[in-house]
Amino acid sequence: MSLALALGRRGLGNTWPNPAVGAVIVREERGAPVIVGRGWTQSGGRPHAEVEALRRAGGAARGATMYVTLEPCSHHGKSPPCADAIIAAGVARVVSALEDPNPEVAGQGHARLRAAGIAVEVGLGSQEARRAHAGHIRRVVDGRPHVTLKLALSADGKVGAAGRRPVAITGEAVRAQVHRMRAMNDAILIGIGTALADDPQLTCRLPGLEKQSPVRVVLDTDLRLPPGGALATSARETPVWVVTAAEASGDAARVLYAQGAELLHAPARAGRLDLAAVVRLLAARGITRLMVEGGPTVAASFVAADLVDEAVLFWSTKVLGPDGIDALEGLRLDALTVRLIPLGREPVGDDSVEFFARA
Repeated sequence: MSLALALGRRGLGNTWPNPAVGAVIVREERGAPVIVGRGWTQSGGRPHAEVEALRRAGGAARGATMYVTLEPCSHHGKSPPCADAIIAAGVARVVSALEDPNPEVAGQGHARLRAAGIAVEVGLGSQEARRAHAGHIRRVVDGRPHVTLKLALSADGKVGAAGRRPVAITGEAVRAQVHRMRAMNDAILIGIGTALADDPQLTCRLPGLEKQSPVRVVLDTDLRLPPGGALATSARETPVWVVTAAEASGDAARVLYAQGAELLHAPARAGRLDLAAVVRLLAARGITRLMVEGGPTVAASFVAADLVDEAVLFWSTKVLGPDGIDALEGLRLDALTVRLIPLGREPVGDDSVEFFARA
């Protein structure tokens, strides 16, 4: 099951709206277990992990055990049910980490396997599987993506220099880890303030992972995203979704649309987009894992709306001083951390990273 979970993580950020599942097929040969097939959900969500593992195992799957990180599907979607493929392959036993909360499955896959005479065990590795499938679970249960807030902080808890001047806080090792995080999320979100101040690319620029860049989402109530900026000019290479007020239209909308950006409309109150509506909108478009990498205003808004499921805090040894910019606009940092459970801290080059998550 540990191997199945590791294989499943290969698909994170690339399988949405489907979950990133891993599967391993094992049989006894000469009194010892032998892996005869392994698979993970492929890019775009098809083929599923179980089908991939069965394809690689071939006839060796008959009489074998399949370990899978999520209940095999039992419904006809864009492909036939995985449960039927497992039955047809003659698998004798299935060890599944979790029941799928998707109402189209919800125990029916396990039931179909049992009805065919296959032994089914559920629960091995369930805690780790819940974390691995947090995006899928959050989307089908709560109708929104699983949200990870990333912050890069100075030793005194600041994210920018006085006068809101951008400053490099953390080192190259942290930047590489942030790029890996981007590759494992379906979408990355910033506010228009960050887009205007930093003109970021928001892509994954590690060798070999360039094609795994997430959808770039910009909260832009009044459509101020510059048509000549890095995001708009690259919208045809890596998707850019601009979330704007329902009434926003006109020349700015036409220019961005012509450059390949997609415009999504959400209600706004007092000049700010309704974040609860925004994340529901993203989930409806298939996003399961959302990384928030915006500035203090956007970060504080997600915290205030209780929409942060995980926080990743990168700490530098640099001190920016009392005139530096606080991490959360109008909020203390513990407004975030008090709501979450600390999961540990570890070094990243000359810096360190601290992890938090919902209970």
